[in-house]
Amino acid sequence: MTKRPYAETRLALFLQKRVLELRPKKSQIEIATEAGFPNANMMAMLKSGANKLPLDRVPSLAKALECDPRMLFKLALEQLGGDTTARAIEEIFGVVVTRNESAWIEELRLASGHSDPPMTMRGRAALRGVFGK
Repeated sequence: MTKRPYAETRLALFLQKRVLELRPKKSQIEIATEAGFPNANMMAMLKSGANKLPLDRVPSLAKALECDPRMLFKLALEQLGGDTTARAIEEIFGVVVTRNESAWIEELRLASGHSDPPMTMRGRAALRGVFGK
């Protein structure tokens, strides 16, 4: 059995990147302390994929990482149980929308005059063009 079962998850990769981005402001140990982890090595274990992020730690870790808690929650859900768990939670509670996604939705509503436009092939192509896809 592997000692890092979550190493390739989007959460582990995000944490690696975010801790590096915050390095000029705070250390990994400071992040762990701010998030309320009793073990300062917890951030290293999460970044390496040795441990998964408990859902109850998402709000405090998001605050320590200065990131959107909804986005971090989505990543933690993926890590928790993969697609099936995320789909079950979305079926029960609705789609988890990040703050950035919410801003896109609001702009779409404003641009469409709140007309609830259907997704068309042209609209899809235009949106994908924004992201170079």
